[in-house]
Amino acid sequence: QVQVVESGGGLVKAGGSLTLSCVASGRAFHINVVGWYRQAPGKQRELVAKISSSGSPTYVDSVKGRFTISRDNAKNTVYLQMNSLKPEDTAVYYCNANGVDIMTTRLADYWGQGTQVTVSS
Repeated sequence: QVQVVESGGGLVKAGGSLTLSCVASGRAFHINVVGWYRQAPGKQRELVAKISSSGSPTYVDSVKGRFTISRDNAKNTVYLQMNSLKPEDTAVYYCNANGVDIMTTRLADYWGQGTQVTVSS
């Protein structure tokens, strides 16, 4: 089994900041944290930010210049620094990871439970 653990969500006023953290580990090969998605009530889940194997980040247009994704290889942790938060950023944020299943040797996706981010006006 693979566990994806997210932390850092909470309630913040518009213009404030939060930092999300994600760690993935368990029984699979080559477990990697891919990035962050979010889902607001009544809306489809969307990619917020991802980070490539080379460390190159990609962001949805609405968060460019405000969010920063990074990783600490020593801690095997991926972070999402969120600055200048807006009410429209309110959503459940999910960490996405992948790995190679030991028995099937096929790539599989793993998701965290989600962490709530609420931005008030």
